[in-house]
Amino acid sequence: MKINTALLQEITAIAEEAGQAIMTIYARDFSVEEKADKSPLTEADQAAHNLIIERLGPLLGGVPILSEEDTEGFPGPDAQGRYWLVDPLDGTKEFIKKNGEFTVNIALIENGRPSLGVVHAPDLGRTYIGWPGEGAWRIDTDGKHTITVVGEHGGPWRVVGSRSHASPKMAQWLEQLGEHEMVPMGSSLKLCLVAEGAADVYPRLGPTSLWDTGAAQAVVEAAGGKVLAPHGEKLDYSRTDEVLNPHFLAHGRRVIDWPAWGD
Repeated sequence: MKINTALLQEITAIAEEAGQAIMTIYARDFSVEEKADKSPLTEADQAAHNLIIERLGPLLGGVPILSEEDTEGFPGPDAQGRYWLVDPLDGTKEFIKKNGEFTVNIALIENGRPSLGVVHAPDLGRTYIGWPGEGAWRIDTDGKHTITVVGEHGGPWRVVGSRSHASPKMAQWLEQLGEHEMVPMGSSLKLCLVAEGAADVYPRLGPTSLWDTGAAQAVVEAAGGKVLAPHGEKLDYSRTDEVLNPHFLAHGRRVIDWPAWGD
């Protein structure tokens, strides 16, 4: 089964089912644990992981799955360089704060590149789909809409940034950028705001992992935008033994000389 509309619909359904499992737990009290890297873990992370693994497993003849919640069980990409990249609950801190800005991320990686991505925000009732080369869409209560990044426009730069990961380096970058307005947002929704033209640029000058960006990068690129590492190269997903991303910029069609930002 190659990438087609039926596969996109299947992945979207899986993401939405995982979102339903998350919302069941979101509606009641839940415990919060701490992983070895000090990041939080809730039962919603595990419930979504279990559902996604079960549903993704049979697709495409059993393509391997790299999930944030089971990195040790990942055997590596298959002989064709493919694997599923999953964050069952991206934005666990936002989930704990109950501000709604958390997502389910599912991407198909082929030869180091995201070839499709679904980002579902269950509390917001919103799903983003990216199929690079074919298009990007947003599904909400009003239906399914094609989305594209923005080009030139007047006014200050609209910069989307993290609610939970502010840094002095980011403040310095913004000062160099000049006139701007901040659009705070959690999880991979930051990338999706760039994809749908609600923000101009998302500078990420702190740590992220492959599963934080893969699905949303597919959405940005399918919408006509770019997600670039410090030397202008696209984020690469072929090195699964190194799950941390470099710093990156996500932006639309408008090109300027960005302030220095580096690794």
